[in-house]
This record gives sequence, C-alpha cells and structure tokens, in this order.
Amino acid sequence: MAKRTDAGRTDAGAGTPATASLLANGIHFTGHHYEHDAVATNFGREAAEKLRLDPERVFKTLLADADGELVVAIVPVTGQLDLKALAAAVSAKKAVMADPKVAERKTGYVVGGISPIGQKTSLPTVIDESAQLFDTVFVSGGRRGFDIELAPSDLRLATTATFAAIAKAGREPSEPRSHRTL
Repeated sequence: MAKRTDAGRTDAGAGTPATASLLANGIHFTGHHYEHDAVATNFGREAAEKLRLDPERVFKTLLADADGELVVAIVPVTGQLDLKALAAAVSAKKAVMADPKVAERKTGYVVGGISPIGQKTSLPTVIDESAQLFDTVFVSGGRRGFDIELAPSDLRLATTATFAAIAKAGREPSEPRSHRTL
C-alpha cells in the first residue's frame, strides 16, 4: 500500500538529499512511499505498479557517458534511452551507458534509488520531452520505495535540465542490465 507525504511535512522516511534540495529551493512536490520488493530489479515499473500509476508518468534516472562526461537522462519507464539522441542533445559524438558503480559514486544514491534531484555531483541533465505532456510526473525520491511527484517544469528547475526527445519506445524487460532503472 502506498503512503503519501506532502511537501514540507517532516517524515523521517522521506528525508533524502532530493527532498532536502526541493524544500530548500521552495519547489512543491509530493512524496509517495511504497513497499519495495527486495528482489525487484525493474524499479520504475515496480513504482508504477505499487503506486497504481500510468507508467507513462513514471520516469527513470539513467546515467550515460557522453564523450567522457557523465550526463543524467530522465526517460519514461515504458521506454528506453536513445543514446544517439542523448548524445545529440548534449552536443556529443557518442553516448554509452555509465557503469552503475560510477553512477552511485557520482550521485550519492544507490541503484534503484537514484534521484535526478539532489545528486552529490551536479551533472548535465536531459529530460525526455514527453514529460511535458503531464501536469505531474514521478521520479525516484532518493531511495528504493520512495518516489517524488512534481510538475515537469519544477523537475527541470530542480535539475537545471533541458527537454529533448531522448526516449524510444521499447519493452524495458528486454533491455540489458545497464539500461535498467538506476
């Protein structure tokens, strides 16, 4: 069962760098807790199912290496990251998925709970333009079993991101492990 936490409410289960950053910057959000299944590996799909959400509104945070520089990509859990499109969006020649250990070290979060907000190292960020189709979207709140709901414009503001067409339709279960939700 999901538990809702409104922005600004003190809740020990919601205190993450992501929520701290949003609160410090006066950005409205709603936290949503759910019981994380310890054997789950498709974290974004799990969040959509447990929170009973349209999976098109739930976005995963992926890290890629674009010409030697780390970049954050935020795409719907219903699709895959288009690495060529991401490279073009950040004016790079090529992008490849980042090593999960590097992603954890640079963001300060663990795989399955990497939030695009409040990362330890500020990285260039690109949000798939489909996020703009919704009043609010969901991203990881900084730990497994906790998602943040906020307006796409506020997500852009919180991450100093740009919007671009960086997702391609696809069935996530067929993706290699390195493409799965971080």
